[in-house]
Amino acid sequence: MPALPPPVDNLKLSGPGKNTPTFSPDDISVIYVLGGPGAGKGTQCANLVRDYGFKHLSAGDLLRAEQNRPDSQFGNMIKDYIADGKIVPMEVTVQLLENAMTDEINKRKETSTVRRFLIDGFPRQMDQALRFEEAVCPSQFTLFFDCPENLMQERLINRGKTSGRADDNAESIKKRFRTFIETSMPVVDYFEKQGKVVKVNAAKGPEEVYAEVKKRMGARGFEMIR
Repeated sequence: MPALPPPVDNLKLSGPGKNTPTFSPDDISVIYVLGGPGAGKGTQCANLVRDYGFKHLSAGDLLRAEQNRPDSQFGNMIKDYIADGKIVPMEVTVQLLENAMTDEINKRKETSTVRRFLIDGFPRQMDQALRFEEAVCPSQFTLFFDCPENLMQERLINRGKTSGRADDNAESIKKRFRTFIETSMPVVDYFEKQGKVVKVNAAKGPEEVYAEVKKRMGARGFEMIR
């Protein structure tokens, strides 16, 4: 697959054969945020950004932005994959995330020595996880929001009334659930065996969920900054 065009001019990209991480976990803290569609990941990420100083990167948002970029060579492909509830090829997603992290670090170069990133909705399958860990930055842990499928579906249907997202419809939602179970849960299981999963019950209200998140973050050594 050809290299993905950077979002800003002259952004340095890693080559396709690169096997040394771009960023060190001593300097960069990466937390993956996973959960089924409608588990409330975005809401909790906003809380963590506000209270812990994280930069929130949504793999889905980056893909949708690339899809809508007029000169993108991947736009139509991304659109088709998202509409079918399928996972976009790993190379595209990992490259978009590295671009976004590099851009953010360059902007914060004078203000921070240790940067924190929440990567929302990623990794969605094992090849993404392995590639990101070896080529971009090893993660600290995965924050997994566990929620029953019927509740997630109800939330998504309600969101679809106002979101304008093409994949917030009943057919796409069912495909997304199936994709998550088949491809993303093995990622959660993989990191759980390494002791790198923090599981939170996401069936409760947003405030109760966040109270649990804060408790778990503290146990992992992350302190609030505000």
